[in-house]
Amino acid sequence: ITFVLLIASFVQLLEMFVRKYTPTLYKMWGIYLMLIAANCVVLGVPLINVESGFNLGMSVVNAFGSGVGFALALVLMASLREKLKLADVPKSLQGLGIAFILAGCLALSFFGFSGMIS
Repeated sequence: ITFVLLIASFVQLLEMFVRKYTPTLYKMWGIYLMLIAANCVVLGVPLINVESGFNLGMSVVNAFGSGVGFALALVLMASLREKLKLADVPKSLQGLGIAFILAGCLALSFFGFSGMIS
């Protein structure tokens, strides 16, 4: 897990550096930096499977469920951000601020479902 967090943090720092010092390079390659961070999620699922001691069947179900959950979270976040383009968001919250608030609200809503299936 530490390895995944380290990669994600490094990619974020690299993105901020490239955006500030070479904006043309960021416009060309900036989207691919986020794909590197998304690969940390792909790496995280097998690490969790190994750490939990899952057999093959449980690993497949866990990987499928993780993929569906990640896709659902992405679709929900994208649809909410599209709706926010039409909303009157205060200037101080536009951009990253409202994105963090949305992510927190989504996390709280998904947390409500935890423990339903045991």
